[in-house]
Amino acid sequence: MMKAFTKNYQDNSSDAGFEFTFLCDVCNDGFKSSFIASDTYKKNKGSRLLGKGAGIVGNLIGGKANKVGNAAERGGDVAADQFSDKSPQWRKEHENAFGMAQNEAKAHFHRCPGCNTYSCDHCWNEDATLCTTCAPRQDVMVAQAHAKAMKRNIDAAEKDAVVWQGNIESKTTICPICGKPAGTGKFCNNCGASLDLRECPKCGAKNALTVRFCNNCGENLSQPSSTLSAAAPPSGKCAGCGFQNDPETKFCGGCGSKL
Repeated sequence: MMKAFTKNYQDNSSDAGFEFTFLCDVCNDGFKSSFIASDTYKKNKGSRLLGKGAGIVGNLIGGKANKVGNAAERGGDVAADQFSDKSPQWRKEHENAFGMAQNEAKAHFHRCPGCNTYSCDHCWNEDATLCTTCAPRQDVMVAQAHAKAMKRNIDAAEKDAVVWQGNIESKTTICPICGKPAGTGKFCNNCGASLDLRECPKCGAKNALTVRFCNNCGENLSQPSSTLSAAAPPSGKCAGCGFQNDPETKFCGGCGSKL
């Protein structure tokens, strides 16, 4: 009858040989024993004497590992239950191989006196001689506390962080000439057209070059404003591009529009 030193293991044996994986009760990482070839398989290679179903336990993964271990805990004969169709010689080999695998695996596990579980070297606190579930490592706890405190400080600083300084104002984002992204300068990165905002001749508000009516007073920006006094002396400033021309200029020197 096969008895395991830990319930948490997998039996990966097949017709060809024997292999076992013993799992840590804390992290569930496993230690796989060395493969032991079956002499019975070598003698009967190519025949069907071993029957079907070989390797059925080899497919056990994850939570199914405990199912195999529970069979040992119930006191049932694992070899008889899992490999009932195998020959007595093969089952004897399997039992001997299981004992050898346990002896190999025990060197990599520790039984915790606090909770009676088996942990791997990684989950064993050497200073406290307990598993890390019962006695977490001090350096790990300090590192975790430091990381949590740092995150809290960063979250607090985030509320007061200033990542941009400048004036929130209208910007021409698409060039009215070529239709491509205009960039952040005064002239288009693609075609060089002026990106200065158009000043409303009625109220002086700044408008994007693509709009037809002032966003402040509704003045039609596609033609000279009719509300301007006819007797007012010409200023020479182009209503289309804002270029400052001489008062007597008839055509804008910036865009060629008629003044």
